[in-house]
Amino acid sequence: MSLFENIKPLIYKIDPETAHNIVELIFKTTRRCPLFFNWLIEKNFIDDPMLNQKIWNLEFKNPIGVAAGFDKNATMIPAWPVLGFGWGEIGAVTPIEQPGNEKPRSWRWVEHEAIQNAYGFNNDGMHIIKKRLEKIYPFVLPIGANIGKNKTTPEDKAIEDYKALVKTLNDVVDFFVINISSPNTPGLRDLLNAEFIAKLFSELKSLTKKPILIKFSPDMEDEMIINLANLSVLNGADGIIVTNTTVNYDLIETPVKKGGISGKPLAKRSFEVLRIVASEVFGKVPIISVGGIDSAEEAYKRIRMGASLLQIYTAIIYKGPSVVRDINLGLIELLKKDGFNHISEAIGVDIPKKLTKDEDAS
Repeated sequence: MSLFENIKPLIYKIDPETAHNIVELIFKTTRRCPLFFNWLIEKNFIDDPMLNQKIWNLEFKNPIGVAAGFDKNATMIPAWPVLGFGWGEIGAVTPIEQPGNEKPRSWRWVEHEAIQNAYGFNNDGMHIIKKRLEKIYPFVLPIGANIGKNKTTPEDKAIEDYKALVKTLNDVVDFFVINISSPNTPGLRDLLNAEFIAKLFSELKSLTKKPILIKFSPDMEDEMIINLANLSVLNGADGIIVTNTTVNYDLIETPVKKGGISGKPLAKRSFEVLRIVASEVFGKVPIISVGGIDSAEEAYKRIRMGASLLQIYTAIIYKGPSVVRDINLGLIELLKKDGFNHISEAIGVDIPKKLTKDEDAS
């Protein structure tokens, strides 16, 4: 039994947000012990030619990234390779610092291997976060900024928040992720509409040459997902991330009716949204899959369904700090087993073929 398995019961007695803060402190302390820090990188970081990819002219040593929410304030970036990550997202970042929603605002459902959070974009604001990024950028791994509007910003002024974020962070990150799908900011998901997306991409594309991605909610109707996927690509999206957390509380019959659920219960819907999006826009832009990925088998399933990159967060809480290493090593074995020489050969092989008009008629 691993050390993590032994201490898990103790960790789970601590409030989830407090436990996360302790992890952040541990990483800050570990950095002061370079021999131990470097040993952990050597142990967990997988850099294998089979997994190396160049996307948006950025080098990804492996496909597993830090999902947004893990490193809200860009305080743990040097520790990303310690956990084995090949890239990551910071944030969500808002223009002005905000404390987020009242506590408690995070719940751990161990029996479901799920986390429910209602943080509400708590972060230090774009100017403080920019100063932190300036000290390490460019970093050895690609860094994305997940950007969102402030809670107090009205919907008709939301674009100004996103513009301010892109202008401020443009020189210290490698790409942007537009977050209009979090359930924890009132009215945010209302921005997932054709008119706003078209205007938003038009405005932001004039401000940066960095890739701009958009993140989808798993709670949209399938038809809306299809329309927004095509609309996003048409308006210049450089990639699509599927999915954010869900407010389908029936998944775990949670007594808390606020915030979004992540982890294993989200896996089925997250995969389904990936299938829908990949069927529409695969080959036009890279697709990133997130939600319930906790094993090499699940990761490989997403890759074969069209995901070029993957993200995890909740899996670390339930599988431990070696989960990224285990997934990457497992992916290499699964690729070899199926006769693939490189991850790119497996991406999208399971996407359902679209019938032509002639085939459909027959």
